[in-house]
Amino acid sequence: MIIEFLSKNYTPTDKIKDLIDKKVQRLDKFFVGEDTKIKVCLKQVKDNTYTLELTIVLDSTVMRAEVTSDNMYNNIDIALPKLEKQIIKHHTKLLSRSKKIREKFAEDEVKEAEKPSTVVKTKTYELSPMTVEDAIEELELVEHSFFVFLNKATGNVNVVYKRNEGDYGLIQAVV
Repeated sequence: MIIEFLSKNYTPTDKIKDLIDKKVQRLDKFFVGEDTKIKVCLKQVKDNTYTLELTIVLDSTVMRAEVTSDNMYNNIDIALPKLEKQIIKHHTKLLSRSKKIREKFAEDEVKEAEKPSTVVKTKTYELSPMTVEDAIEELELVEHSFFVFLNKATGNVNVVYKRNEGDYGLIQAVV
């Protein structure tokens, strides 16, 4: 964990920096394998009034705790549990989101497994030789997404299909 100290109208002692460093390092257990950066801002607002701000930025999430009192040591003890609660809440949210995703994939796999893998309907019809333009007209008449025909020019089986853009595609089978 990388700790960045900032101070405003306040000069922190080495003792307070070491204490903050020691206590903030406990949060490192939540960020395994990451170089997490935490900003520690120490301010003196008025005579005998001090503010401690702790800020962690993770991807698009900002976690922040701010405490003001007459004692900087008390601020440390109050701000760290606040920040820890936010971190736990963030991790819980991520875990529940990933759990929902895993459940959705599991449901999809079950649905796929339930689908029959056998042919449920067979259609037979005679292929008549026609041009691609005639096949497109037939496709529009039957209002399907594809039409199989015998290409008059090549003598091969072709498929005309309607594309998402509204135009047509042609699949040519070569024997």
